[in-house]
Amino acid sequence: MKIGFCGTMSVGKTTLVNALKELPEFKNYNFATERSKYLNSLGIPLNHETTIEGQTIFLAERVTELMQENLITDRTIIDVMSFTNCATKVSYIDADAFNEYASRFIKKYDFIFYISPEGLGIEDNGIRETNVEYRNKIDETIQKLLFKYRPVFYTIKGSTDERIEQILKTINH
Repeated sequence: MKIGFCGTMSVGKTTLVNALKELPEFKNYNFATERSKYLNSLGIPLNHETTIEGQTIFLAERVTELMQENLITDRTIIDVMSFTNCATKVSYIDADAFNEYASRFIKKYDFIFYISPEGLGIEDNGIRETNVEYRNKIDETIQKLLFKYRPVFYTIKGSTDERIEQILKTINH
């Protein structure tokens, strides 16, 4: 089973994946969490400064994850597509072509869980973008992409424990 979490920055995706690692239900799963600090250390620009080349690396990471069995990841193809759309250094034409190609991999997820930023502040981890307007733009773009490509997805909210309960209920139903 392949489970992906999508959402804008600082909504608790990585925290959620790390919490799921501790559950016996997921003992045979591979877990993937963000590598932004590492990629940024290689000179790959992030967030609104990203380039089509940088987004291609992020897409390759997501596709590589999807080649694994029993995956839980804190980023999805939808996230990569959203950041590509919102990048100031990526033209609309390149973003559209990139997203059309990337969209073919969305169906590889068995479950996509969207996490809304509603009611959540932005935590500064030294790498993450902390601009509220940019965060909202990413979230709006994620929602538009979910609407456009129509994967089956589930919205989850609440504390980490409440989210875990919603996930378990969804995948066991």
